[in-house]
Amino acid sequence: MSNDFKFSVNSIAFDENYQPADSTRATTNFANLARGESRQQNLRNALTMINNRFNAMASWDNPNANRYSVELEIISVDLDINTDAERFPTIEILKTYIVDHKTKQRIEGIVGNNFSSYVRDYDFSVLLLEHNKGKAGFSVPENFGDLHGKLFKSFVQSDAYKQNFAKLPVICLSVSDNKTYHQTENQHPILGVEYLPNESSLTEQYFKKMGLKVRYFMPPGSVAPLAFFFFGDLLNDYTNLELISTISTMESFQKIYRPEIYNANASAGKCYKPDLQNVDHSVTHIVYDREERSQLAKKQGKFAEDVFIKPYQDILEQWSANYA
Repeated sequence: MSNDFKFSVNSIAFDENYQPADSTRATTNFANLARGESRQQNLRNALTMINNRFNAMASWDNPNANRYSVELEIISVDLDINTDAERFPTIEILKTYIVDHKTKQRIEGIVGNNFSSYVRDYDFSVLLLEHNKGKAGFSVPENFGDLHGKLFKSFVQSDAYKQNFAKLPVICLSVSDNKTYHQTENQHPILGVEYLPNESSLTEQYFKKMGLKVRYFMPPGSVAPLAFFFFGDLLNDYTNLELISTISTMESFQKIYRPEIYNANASAGKCYKPDLQNVDHSVTHIVYDREERSQLAKKQGKFAEDVFIKPYQDILEQWSANYA
């Protein structure tokens, strides 16, 4: 058994005409926006938010705040399971491009940003729930996240990744409302003020198995820290424009999905505990059903179990055992 599964990479533009593919997880940020009667207005408003935030952060030599726009590609990664051309939709991430209207350049941004995975849905919404069903205390199954982590690392190390992307991925998530974050003295001109959490979380441990480290920063003009998961050196491996493309994209998504935190009317202080019950926040003019999103995660986890985890259990266990 080879240490490398074969991956195939496809992309589609995320714009106001975007239509989700059948294999796209319905809970994915970008797919959720592209549903219902308000789909095109949702997409148009979200892209406007991203562009405005980008120009506000990239303010140098940009007096009219309109020098740049951000283009997004949805990257779909399929795993070739066997020689019969069967494929499983393993990962979906976003790739940013920065269009400089002054120099007429299209600059490659960061890949990663939003992160979507059916196997992660299975781990958290099926495996973890079943493991703790009927138990008094909470615990994590043995080897929880091992397969998912190895699949992700295998993709990042693959020829398919190297042929399509120049730099390693950065994934940007919301902070956890179960933790408290303390402001430090460390400050970056783009990422902003660094925060440290009071404890590690299951999400952090899960992403660690993917080979990723995490740091928390509140960018200038933001009201709450963001979680940045990365390989290497986050502060030095990426340019200012690359970092701004991720911040403007993911902060805009979070304002839509977590307005209690990221569209709050008061910014995080030196000691910050996110609160999803915070009533002192503003809402965007973008339609989103958070309850439906939670319910769909369970359905999608069951889908992964039925079409991937159980049918290919022996192959996956053998591959995982031999993965270096």
